[in-house]
Amino acid sequence: MKSQNKISRKSKAVSPVIATVILVAVAITVAVAVSYWMSGISGQYTSFEKVEISSGLCTVDGNNNWVITITLKNSGTAAATLDSVYLNDVGATIDQTAPINGTGTGLTSDLPALGLKLESGQSGTVIIWVGASHPYLSAGTTVNVKIHSAGGMDYIKLVKLI
Repeated sequence: MKSQNKISRKSKAVSPVIATVILVAVAITVAVAVSYWMSGISGQYTSFEKVEISSGLCTVDGNNNWVITITLKNSGTAAATLDSVYLNDVGATIDQTAPINGTGTGLTSDLPALGLKLESGQSGTVIIWVGASHPYLSAGTTVNVKIHSAGGMDYIKLVKLI
């Protein structure tokens, strides 16, 4: 009887240490698989728009109007559509045939009527013409240029008029 008990004890199952190692390995494998799956799903729903203004340069054209050139880059993961331009919170008229002819008080931008679409990683420029005889602006004034996107974001650059 004693020898039969010894045999049955030896042939019971896997040792607790090996069982624990197997369970931990399976748990880690499942966790890694779920992690890859979730990162793939979350990548589809977490795209975002982020436009960076690289530079804002002011020059003067032949009619003594200020010409502000804004250089932009979309560093986000989603396309951005820029649809309006403001100078000190005053909206610019969108006219791709600008610049302003002669002197005047106008504020005009070259944005397309449907907006400037920048895909992820793409760069672009926006040109704003400000009439030289604008009643509230003079050389040396710093203006607040705000570019609004269809996604509801505002991108701001301070530019000094020369």
